[in-house]
Amino acid sequence: MILEVKDLTVPTIDQKCLIVNKVSFGVNEGSIHAIIGPNGSGKSTLAYTIMGLNNYKPSGGKIYFDGIDITDMNITERAKLGITLAWQEPARIDGLSIPKYISLGINDKANIKDIIREALDIVNLEPERYMNRTIDESLSGGERKRVELAAAIAMRPRLIILDEPDSGLDFIVIEDFLNIFEKIKELNMTILLITHREDIGTVADYGTLIWRGDSLLTDVFPKVMLKYCAKAGLKEFCKRKLFSGKEVCFDEDYIDKIFREEQGL
Repeated sequence: MILEVKDLTVPTIDQKCLIVNKVSFGVNEGSIHAIIGPNGSGKSTLAYTIMGLNNYKPSGGKIYFDGIDITDMNITERAKLGITLAWQEPARIDGLSIPKYISLGINDKANIKDIIREALDIVNLEPERYMNRTIDESLSGGERKRVELAAAIAMRPRLIILDEPDSGLDFIVIEDFLNIFEKIKELNMTILLITHREDIGTVADYGTLIWRGDSLLTDVFPKVMLKYCAKAGLKEFCKRKLFSGKEVCFDEDYIDKIFREEQGL
């Protein structure tokens, strides 16, 4: 297990409310682990706290990375251990060249061009075209997302946190992103995927359901997704999109049983 979160509690800046309340889960090394839940459930706060951002300080609980207690470490110390974050909002440093932006976090300067080209290729941006491009208004939202992801990949982190990478993307682009996640996994990086989208989470091996700041279930992703569908009232979506033809699947009787339990029937 590469990441362990134990009873993590994160308050608002004014300390008046809890955004995350005693959340616990573990992430297996080499896996894709989805943190899923509705908007406003505390998912991004959880991601920023794991990364060590200044305004996200836990009031309780512990975070362990590869067995090391990183709860009180700053963002730089965590990055040196091999944790990085791809932001929900893509690159906005207009005027900077794409290679320069990607190179900012690369330590191996000797092979920097090869590393940048490889990262661009992984996110399906043709290196010959994008090595000469600048981050400006000519880039689409999808291209900016890919550049941001390429910059994170180029660092070769052990754990890459992807905060809502599907935000603002259409379905066709999302299908491409799912393939990119599998490529990242093949490079022996562990992915912590933050999402509220039921469909994009299907790429995950495991998942944790976050609901109103609480962690309700950590398990193989289909079971977590079924629990989410039951709480969100997405029964037909689950039947139609998520479980037909999957290696781990549920028959209609089992799905009905989970939904009845959620409704207290």
